[in-house]
Amino acid sequence: MRSIWNGAISFGLVSIPIKLVNATENHSIHFRQIHLADGGRIRYRKVCELDEEEVQGGEIGKAYEDADGTMIPITDEDLAQLPLPTAKTIEIVAFVPADQIDPLQMDAAYYLSANGVPAAKPYTLLREALKRSNKVAVAKYALRGRERLGMLRVVDDVIAMHGLLWPDEIRAPEGVAPDGDVTVRDAELDLADALMDTLGEVDMDSLHDDYREAVEELIAAKASGETVRPAESGDAGGGKVIDLIAALENSVQAAKKSRGEEGAGAEGEGDGEMADVHPIKKTSGKSSRQPTKKSTAATKKSTAAARKSTPKSTGAKKSTSTTKKSTAKKTATKKQTSSSGGSGTKKTASSRKRTSA
Repeated sequence: MRSIWNGAISFGLVSIPIKLVNATENHSIHFRQIHLADGGRIRYRKVCELDEEEVQGGEIGKAYEDADGTMIPITDEDLAQLPLPTAKTIEIVAFVPADQIDPLQMDAAYYLSANGVPAAKPYTLLREALKRSNKVAVAKYALRGRERLGMLRVVDDVIAMHGLLWPDEIRAPEGVAPDGDVTVRDAELDLADALMDTLGEVDMDSLHDDYREAVEELIAAKASGETVRPAESGDAGGGKVIDLIAALENSVQAAKKSRGEEGAGAEGEGDGEMADVHPIKKTSGKSSRQPTKKSTAATKKSTAAARKSTPKSTGAKKSTSTTKKSTAKKTATKKQTSSSGGSGTKKTASSRKRTSA
């Protein structure tokens, strides 16, 4: 890897010659601006505002613009004469626990490579000292015309340096938190913990940029003249009022199903360890399924009154039984009448036959 800066680490009275190498790289796909009418490339030219002529790189310098718009020229010689002790030195100023460094301060990352054979011994000494102390080194260094803050730590067998923002460059998060007091129930926290446990850990090396891959496929398809079909966009569900408990429980079930865990039921089903899902209660409206407390009490009172009036209707029960008995007697009489009528008809028919004979 090509070094971008050469200098030394100042470790007390120990000086360690090193080379600075970029530890990261940008894989973003860069686009060019074109003229839509003919596809011609759009380029930017540096033009002087006074004579409106294009200026080459060798004719361009630096200047500071004052509040009233006055330009104060600053040359490279002016900057080189400034007393900057870290111009070619990474000066370690302290060793602190890693958790004292706010991740918001972290910027670019670099590898520090020992520059030459004499640097191998002090380089290894600093590396092993950092390992054994479980601390990181806070240092100052100068790069690209300004002094910066850095953090040195060990990665495998290499000393890495993270550029840090100065503390006054971190903005306070004022007005960012949600407005008002928000209460989170224990059941919601329990489900959130269950979702975190279900998702578990991940192999960082397995993560990749899906969007960049999709852009590369798009470019390849257009280059080969293929027709690009628009991707189906799923419903993100933004702006909808949801039952947080149900959403958390369904998320746990979906995570278990995606990981192929046993006992993962269909969406919305519990597995014995999940909290019950309750729909959002409606505060107003005639379509509420839940009966009100007043209607429930009225129903109970009417039921009790009906039970009290039941014993008093003994006479009605007796009259009903008497009516049933009389009805049964009438039915028996009808059966007897119908049977006697049938026999009389048969006798009349036989007598007629004898008379005709």
